[in-house]
Amino acid sequence: MADGATAPPRPEPDPDDVSWIEPPTCPRCGAFVRIYPTTYDRWVSLATVEMPAKDAPEPFRWRLMRLPDLSRVTTDIVAVRVRGIDPLPGEPVVPAHRMRCGPDW
Repeated sequence: MADGATAPPRPEPDPDDVSWIEPPTCPRCGAFVRIYPTTYDRWVSLATVEMPAKDAPEPFRWRLMRLPDLSRVTTDIVAVRVRGIDPLPGEPVVPAHRMRCGPDW
C-alpha cells in the first residue's frame, strides 16, 4: 500500500470485441493512467509520461521492465519500484499516478 500498488487489475479484453480500447482513467481526477502488474502480485497506476528522477519523489519512482523470454516478441511488461541505488537526476522514471492525482498520499 505504501508503494501505491493498490490499483485493480486491468480487465481482460474480449477477443470478439473490435471497438477501440481507450486507456483507463483515474476515478478521482479523470486523467489517463497506465495500469501494470508489479513483481509482487499487485497492480499499480502509473502516469502516462516519464519524467527525470530529480522531479519525482523517491517513493513514487517506477520503471517498466520486460519479462525475459526466449523470443524477440515482448510477452509482458511489469512495473518495478526504483530502490536501492538512486537513479541519476536526469534518468527517466515513470511516476506513480498518486503523485499527480492528489495530496492524500
